[in-house]
Amino acid sequence: MLVKVPTYKSGYFVFSHTYKENEIIEPLTRAITLYATISELPILPNIASRLQEDFIKKSIFGTAAIEGNPLTEEEVGELLSKEPPRIKSRVEQEIQNLKESYKFVAELKEASISEELIKTLHRHVTDKLDYDDSIPGIYRNHSVKVGDKNHGGVYAPPKVLDDIKTLMSAFIEWINSPDVEKLSPFIRASLAHYYLGAIHPFGNGNGRTARLLESLLLRSAGFKYIPESLSNFYYSNLDEYYQVFRLVQKNKEHDMTPFITFALTGVGSSLSVVQKIVFKYIRIFTLKDFYAHLYAVRQLTSRQYKLLMYLIDNPDEISFTLKTLLHPSEPINFLYEKTSEMTARRDLKKLVSENLLREEKKGEYSLNLNLLDAGT
Repeated sequence: MLVKVPTYKSGYFVFSHTYKENEIIEPLTRAITLYATISELPILPNIASRLQEDFIKKSIFGTAAIEGNPLTEEEVGELLSKEPPRIKSRVEQEIQNLKESYKFVAELKEASISEELIKTLHRHVTDKLDYDDSIPGIYRNHSVKVGDKNHGGVYAPPKVLDDIKTLMSAFIEWINSPDVEKLSPFIRASLAHYYLGAIHPFGNGNGRTARLLESLLLRSAGFKYIPESLSNFYYSNLDEYYQVFRLVQKNKEHDMTPFITFALTGVGSSLSVVQKIVFKYIRIFTLKDFYAHLYAVRQLTSRQYKLLMYLIDNPDEISFTLKTLLHPSEPINFLYEKTSEMTARRDLKKLVSENLLREEKKGEYSLNLNLLDAGT
């Protein structure tokens, strides 16, 4: 369960896959069950692609933000949408590098973990970045400090190049060993994430490389969506992310339970988000079919049908009023520009009575997305 590796300047370094099974069984079972549920849901290819792109964008924002990148999620999305991108600063180059890194990981046919692969990941992450203390794909030969007092304390990783080379060689042997390979992919990926961060082999970009390695292992195990969404969970729970990292480092029993449990909680949280989004799309498709049925049997006029379809195709327009329908500058006005106010009022009254629209406040309407839910 423990592998002790002697080093020249850093004493013994221990690789461990010891954990308390009774503490990880609940988040592990939840992750497995949620993924099985999502895997069985019908997701159209274009929706799956859209989900993947959205999660990659959020992951790039999250993993960059953990390392102090100041760009907002909106700014990251705008930069990623540009082809070719116009890179004007280091922080923008970091985002572009992460985009290329995820593309590289997605295109890998096999994920045999090796030192060269990890160096390649690091090269992608730090390409064209003028860090004073780091060369892309090259192990550091100087001491560094990791963390701060407000996030569980400061940690001093192995100090010299010889020790880093020794530990990286041992890490590759250990992470590919039969005992570790037979673990749940979720657990093995979290261990790879933790130990690459603990060795901290590069001058800069270690956290991004470690999270990318975790993503690669999950993807190579056949998982979708989770590899791209975990970094956003880590960023959203940044204090705990650092704290569980330090908690494991300080543990004399080399118990990995805190970090594994945290990572599994992240998997479960990420999958819950995916599930809600997929259910939303399924609900939308079902409602569209139901509207079409009502129109076909003449329970809806053409205008009422088009109003419902417009609302469901424009989810950003959460609520609207009678004035919205009648105002010439509103996009939805095309349906009512040649009708009277009385006609618009009659449409709204009917759609509310049929439970197709909701009147949350007096004169404020919204689409009833829960119309076909059980018990509604």
